[in-house]
Amino acid sequence: MTEPIFALEDVSFAYPRHPALAHISLRIQAGQRIALLGANGSGKSTLLKLLDALYFPTQGTLKAFGDALSEERFADEAVNFAFRRRVGLVFQNPDIQIFNPTVFDEITFGPLQMGWPREEILRRTDAILARFGIAHLKDRAPHRLSGGEKKRVALASVLILEPEVLLLDEPTAALDPESQGEVIRFLIESQGGGRTIITATHDLEIVADIADYAFVLAGGKLVAEGTPAEILANEALLRDTHLAHAHWHRHADGALHAHVHAHRHDHAHADGPSRYRAIKRNA
Repeated sequence: MTEPIFALEDVSFAYPRHPALAHISLRIQAGQRIALLGANGSGKSTLLKLLDALYFPTQGTLKAFGDALSEERFADEAVNFAFRRRVGLVFQNPDIQIFNPTVFDEITFGPLQMGWPREEILRRTDAILARFGIAHLKDRAPHRLSGGEKKRVALASVLILEPEVLLLDEPTAALDPESQGEVIRFLIESQGGGRTIITATHDLEIVADIADYAFVLAGGKLVAEGTPAEILANEALLRDTHLAHAHWHRHADGALHAHVHAHRHDHAHADGPSRYRAIKRNA
């Protein structure tokens, strides 16, 4: 097996007032589409920030591309620069990521920092604006955009750099259904493109379509891993990690019964049966 793109061995991380991750060991191969699943507070966003070298482990070893990620190494500007070229993170809240006066300035900011030729920047900017359907927004101030538009701009500003690894934190959070569909379509279309995509989410509706493998976090610990089908079939796991809730109903005889309920959209794709379905099983 080839060397993993990320390798974590007994990794822990603590904020000044509380621990966030405890003894995480996992491996991610190049080209995989990974889902980091967990309820709010499970540690998945912190794990993304470790993978992006925004934080560094307080215990254990985290390697990316075969080299350990450490604060000492990233004090070297050349190391930091090279890593940022290969790994891109899209935050859950685009307002903390977008800071330029116009959409055009936001998308061209990264390439300018990389020192790309002007013609190359303009060519790639036009292409990425068209890809995300935001060419008509290029002169608009980000604060005048909708939530879905901001999310697309944030994605475009990272993808224009063509990173090898794309990290996404709750990409469908707080979006209207149309904008959610656009983000999901992008993730589906990215399958087979060679890029490693790691998505932190608690939205079970999208997991089967955006990921080939999943890690489940709870209380800062890695509690399960497997294919989306294996994870979604594990009723006890979904209930215990607060990824699904118990739906109670009363039968005609007066008895109460519970079902594990994690509702997913039910629709068909043009190329065959949908993988979206309702998960509703007896508990």
